Amino acid sequence: MTLKFILRNSLLFLLLIGTLVLPTGESSAQEGNPSLETSAPDDGNVPRFGIVEAFWKPEESAELGVDWDRILFYWNELQPAGPDDWNTLHVLEEWLDDARAENREVMGLLKNTPPWATDAEPFSGVPRGLYLPVDDPGNLWAGYVRKVVQYYAPLGVHHWIIWNEPEIEVGVYGHEFSGSTRDYYQLLKVASQVAREHDPEVMIHLAGWSYWHDPNWLAQFLSIATSDPEGAANDYFFDAITLHIYFRVETVEELVQETWEIQRRYGLRKPIWINETNASPNLDALWPVERPNFQVTLEQQAWYVVQAHALGFGANASSIGVYKLLDILLPPGGESFGILRPDGSRRPAFDAYKTTIRYLKDFTFPVGRQQEKDFYSFAFKRPEGFTRVLWARNSNDQFLKVPAIADEARLISALGDSETTLRAYRGYYRIRLRGALCNPACDIGGAPVFLVEATNADLPVESISLILPEDSILATPTPTAAVTEAATIDVPATVEVTPQPSQTLTATPAPSATPTIEPTATESPTLTATSIAETDSAIADADQPTLAAPSSSPPDMSGSSADSDSSVASWLFIGTAVLLGGFLVALLYRQRHSQNHS
Repeated sequence: MTLKFILRNSLLFLLLIGTLVLPTGESSAQEGNPSLETSAPDDGNVPRFGIVEAFWKPEESAELGVDWDRILFYWNELQPAGPDDWNTLHVLEEWLDDARAENREVMGLLKNTPPWATDAEPFSGVPRGLYLPVDDPGNLWAGYVRKVVQYYAPLGVHHWIIWNEPEIEVGVYGHEFSGSTRDYYQLLKVASQVAREHDPEVMIHLAGWSYWHDPNWLAQFLSIATSDPEGAANDYFFDAITLHIYFRVETVEELVQETWEIQRRYGLRKPIWINETNASPNLDALWPVERPNFQVTLEQQAWYVVQAHALGFGANASSIGVYKLLDILLPPGGESFGILRPDGSRRPAFDAYKTTIRYLKDFTFPVGRQQEKDFYSFAFKRPEGFTRVLWARNSNDQFLKVPAIADEARLISALGDSETTLRAYRGYYRIRLRGALCNPACDIGGAPVFLVEATNADLPVESISLILPEDSILATPTPTAAVTEAATIDVPATVEVTPQPSQTLTATPAPSATPTIEPTATESPTLTATSIAETDSAIADADQPTLAAPSSSPPDMSGSSADSDSSVASWLFIGTAVLLGGFLVALLYRQRHSQNHS
């Protein structure tokens, strides 16, 4: 072994140690984020936030600030006795008047074949004459759609959803269409042809697809649609794909991503609307429900609403609607999805949705997205600045160092009932995220928070620095053994600012879809801020506006943790260099000593 060989390899070793221990520089912006690698899913003129059956409580709907309502237009109710029947009392014009007054779009859902219009079973049977020309009186479905569009387009209804969940088979709870997938395509095609003839503003939506009843249904449908010789020239007779997603909140992102992938295989890129999503709370003391699966508290329902919107928009869904505002004619113990109880009283989810709309309103695509093992973060660009939505993914509380965009921010709880003003310290905030309630699976993340920053700077979301996962500090896990309901939601979010070497956001790619949920029925009836002190140990909490960090906190919870990390790395490098230098000197002395004695 020569001295030259030793020196060369020792220097290489020293360089390797320096690479490992010294702080790294900037990384690529938003690398691998599907939301940023694709164009906006629509032209921006889309109602983003909706709720099913807003018309039952127009004042509450106006308070929420929703952009659209969904109303059922049952064929068997509008034309109960024959094609010349017309029962306008089924959908009251007062409902449509309220929607126009509040600038809400109305989405009409067409379904339910009357007994006189089918040779199969009532309500789900294929309409008689479906394959006849659309101007043939024997095509009863064409006649019905024509009459509906001619009557309701002047009243402001231009969005039509063609049927509901046609993938559910006969004999399965929630079954609504007895025809084949090809029959459904014909049903859609006829409706589209007739509606476009009479309403140039019409938008045709596919039936809501629940996915879990038949994961292959959309691909089968698109295969049929793209094989139609008349399809391409008519944009395949539909304008948007519709999804229904429930309970396991991360499947919102997964299923939207899978829907984009299915479309890509057929050369399509239609906007994706989530027209139904929710996690119904069976553990509501005022409306208890016996259910073997998915034990959901009131606070979890509220958290779900916030998280579903962040995940859905982060995956490029154009619009998202909550199912539903209010459950009508529900017997005691019946499964209640409403953000209002059947008696009209509010659940926490009402305030969570109101807060979501308030702080995400008028956002533009793309949405910044960061997924880590322990937390999610989404960044929404709005005219007045940025809103970030963050939450923990498991039962452990998380302490995160969040790069500041502005000099100060507002930390707002999921319900909007707690707000803390934060001032950036050395370019960072620190946020404590409350862990999820896992029973045993973490189907819904922990209490989300909104971090709202006002800025006039025209910053792209790609420029927002990444929350470094190695700076996440695990806290005491949130108890999960017993699931009990509280009258109000305690959503602690602890925020502190700390220094950190500058990093650039590199978002994690979205996971591929993996079915993990049971099918669910989606039928509905017809009828004050406190300022945080600028000290390294100061912590602001969404429910406890000022709270000093306990002395037992982990060392890197302090505001100087980034400096400490950098200092430790530097000393480690220096120490390694000194040791290696001493080793080389000793080796050199030994070699020369041996040469002097040879």
